[in-house]
Amino acid sequence: MSQEYCILNLLNIEDKNVKLIENFYKIEKFGNIKYKVIEAILSYEPVYCHRCGCTFNKEQTYEKNGFKTSDILMLDVCNHGCILRLHKQRFLCHSCNKKFFARTKIVNDGCFISNQVKYAIALELKNKISEIDIAKRYRVSPNTVERIIDSYYDGQKLYKHHLPEVLSFDEFKSVKSADGAMSFHMCDGKTGKTIDIVEDRKLNSLMKYFSYFTHKARSNVKLIVIDMYSPYISLIKKMFPNADIIIDKFHLVNLISTSLNKTRINIMKKDKKNYNKLKRYWKLILKSQDELNNSKWRKWRCFDKLMTQSDVVSYLINTHVELKETYEIYQNILYSIKNNKYNNLEIILNKTSNKISSYMKTSVKTLKEYLPYIKNTLSNPYHNGFVEGNNNFIKVLKRIAFGFRSFRRFKARIMICKNLLHVKKASAF
Repeated sequence: MSQEYCILNLLNIEDKNVKLIENFYKIEKFGNIKYKVIEAILSYEPVYCHRCGCTFNKEQTYEKNGFKTSDILMLDVCNHGCILRLHKQRFLCHSCNKKFFARTKIVNDGCFISNQVKYAIALELKNKISEIDIAKRYRVSPNTVERIIDSYYDGQKLYKHHLPEVLSFDEFKSVKSADGAMSFHMCDGKTGKTIDIVEDRKLNSLMKYFSYFTHKARSNVKLIVIDMYSPYISLIKKMFPNADIIIDKFHLVNLISTSLNKTRINIMKKDKKNYNKLKRYWKLILKSQDELNNSKWRKWRCFDKLMTQSDVVSYLINTHVELKETYEIYQNILYSIKNNKYNNLEIILNKTSNKISSYMKTSVKTLKEYLPYIKNTLSNPYHNGFVEGNNNFIKVLKRIAFGFRSFRRFKARIMICKNLLHVKKASAF
């Protein structure tokens, strides 16, 4: 095994037309950084002219016409920058009287960054790391990283003839260049895999987007999980003829817990005697009664005797009639949702007390409007947990990158991280 073979293998150069020169190794400074420079020659007998396309034979000939030197950035070797100084053979075609150069898969024509570096950057883009940090790691400019991201987006193909049986819809805060403040996120309700991201969540934009899907694909959808965003309901009724709507349980619980909390705050501001107690133990009030401990006695701040969690809550809700009535209906609704008891929930909503707070009255009214969809919620195991987790990942990615200017690039980066856009081979860049 020759020394030349070992050096080329170390640099991952598989092109047999590349040969090292006699004194091939040196160290040079580029700016303030030292690089290991490997010098080699690229030469071979061409089959055709790259300019006019004529095939070389006895009639059509060429001649070798010197070399062109290119410094090509390679992957680091032992944490040191590495440059391949490649002397490319120049040819003169006698047919068109034009010159062309020897080609190699190491680097694209007119480029000075090797395809290996581009491939490594493409793999790095899958990780939660900023583009500037990737650029520093591989000794390239941030614009180079952005061009690699753009090359992914250009090759994206979304198959419009298939949709899964269960979908999840949600939104996340978009970038400034996007048409809307919020972007639409669609996931598979069973696997949690992101299907696609739409720039704007407005009804007209979504109608236009889903119109590109075939009627068969949209008819295949049986269940769609959403939050209580009314345009989604209008969209589903028009575009998905066989789909039932499921309201995510988290948003139902959040609706009534917010109403109870607003009630507590409103009463707390008026009750100077119990102000500190209502402010300090708000989490216990929002807790389900099943989760309250009624056997462990301990000393509580703001109280002068031993009490359990149940005792603390009982004291707080009895400070005001409105808070007590609101708390009781909150617990009843919460119990029905957690235990999937639709009939019980329907009875509770239809027999609400007039003594509950205005906040809870509004929430009850909203629940009544969505009651047919809540029935689907309580009879199916699907939820928006997957899409909410994906949204959290997107927020983290956006924060690490210190924001994105272009929605196009933002979407491409999300798709790369979610393995929806596959890494191309090094020679394909």
